[in-house]
Amino acid sequence: MTTTQIPVAEGLFTWPPDESTPLRLIGSECAACGLVSFPAAPDCVRCASTDSKERLLADRGTLWTYTTQDFRPPSPPYDGPEAFEPYAVGYIELPGELLVEARLTEPDPDRLRIGQEMWLTLVPYRVQDDGTEVMTFAFAPVEEETP
Repeated sequence: MTTTQIPVAEGLFTWPPDESTPLRLIGSECAACGLVSFPAAPDCVRCASTDSKERLLADRGTLWTYTTQDFRPPSPPYDGPEAFEPYAVGYIELPGELLVEARLTEPDPDRLRIGQEMWLTLVPYRVQDDGTEVMTFAFAPVEEETP
């Protein structure tokens, strides 16, 4: 049986990722001042220009800082599974672009280090009542990368 998957939100990352459209975060770049934003925004927070264009962001970066989420966040807004498993959250520096806040695939802080090379991947966020798997983006240490 094939599991149906959907993105956690439209417009955050390319969907569905495949050979012709690899997984990338979707940001925007201000045509007036060059500020790169994620998620994509129609207005620039730096210069207030309304002239921006969509930009696919790098799929690799370095871990700038991180922390662990060791308890289930309050609901709402959290709508993840009731059976909570701790995870790590970090800022990934995408070279020449910006810092992206993201979930990390490695929950053990002893296996993370600032400056570590990371790559973009998808992870399950939750499963809907009909069995549809809701997917979100995360960053994984490069040494976890699968061919």
